[in-house]
Amino acid sequence: MRFFLIIKKQILVNLFTIFIFIIIFFIFFTFKDSNSFAIEFSKNSIASSELMEQIANVNKNDEKVAFLTFDDGPTLSTTPKVLDILKEENVKASFFVIGKYVDKHPEIVKREFDEGHYIANHGYDHNNSILYKSRDSFANEIKKTDISIGKAIGIDNYCSRIFRFPNGFMSPNNKVQKKDALKILSELNYVYIDWNCLNNDSVKKYSKEQLLNNLKKSSKDKDILVVLMHDTKDVNDSSLVLKESISYLRSEGYQFKNFYDLFQNIV
Repeated sequence: MRFFLIIKKQILVNLFTIFIFIIIFFIFFTFKDSNSFAIEFSKNSIASSELMEQIANVNKNDEKVAFLTFDDGPTLSTTPKVLDILKEENVKASFFVIGKYVDKHPEIVKREFDEGHYIANHGYDHNNSILYKSRDSFANEIKKTDISIGKAIGIDNYCSRIFRFPNGFMSPNNKVQKKDALKILSELNYVYIDWNCLNNDSVKKYSKEQLLNNLKKSSKDKDILVVLMHDTKDVNDSSLVLKESISYLRSEGYQFKNFYDLFQNIV
């Protein structure tokens, strides 16, 4: 009797092992070829300061890392030039796109995605009066943008998971609404990120040399950079100084990553 109980127990163990293997096999082959945002988060919300700490923790060998980010596109005037330079320099960046411009230029967003750049969310209208009108309005700005991105790149239910507040969370404007917005981001399983380095291309008109000097000053004594630029030419055209900016950061020992690299390492 004991012999049969042992055999029965062994059969159950074997069946359970086969069942687990089938589940693993199914999960692997379901998701291994999917590009519909392969990154999942173990935390639902990360404040910018905490995210910067996470970035720092990624680098175990005292590496200097620069994340190039471009806001407010896509635009016909600037984004293709930025993409050409990034491709030539073999640098992957992250683009915080505005939904209404994605609808106008979906082919540019498709190119960004196909060339390995991260497509993040900057709201649909980039209009604070709409963004902070209500909780529903804030959530819809994010959802509408993700829908536009998904249509552009051919991925259903796309979710970029990363949001950048227009003018940044650090801006003193709409502080009360932003604090409430953090709860909404958490509910949407989103994080946000600001920046700690910039060339001030949206502040006032600068020469190429001044833009580069602004970047040099704001990157000083920092091992991890989240660099803010814009792929528009509303005030300045950062594509005109992008090559020099990349060369400078490389000369300072920085390697370039985008947010795919970041979240694959911190989850």
